[in-house]
Amino acid sequence: MDNGTRAGTTGGTLVAVLSTINEADILKTVVLAMIGAVVSFVVSMVLQWLVSWVKRRRRRNETPG
Repeated sequence: MDNGTRAGTTGGTLVAVLSTINEADILKTVVLAMIGAVVSFVVSMVLQWLVSWVKRRRRRNETPG
């Protein structure tokens, strides 16, 4: 496939895709991405706290009393 054909195919595909996407879909995608980022961050922080808590607890239990 030569460059002209490839560029034409790519351009045509982009125009077809962009013409079918409406503003509501874009807004929904942005909102879902934000929710996903917040959930990911919160889960990471909870897991980090949990690992830290388990390590502290193990150290406390290993100390001869």
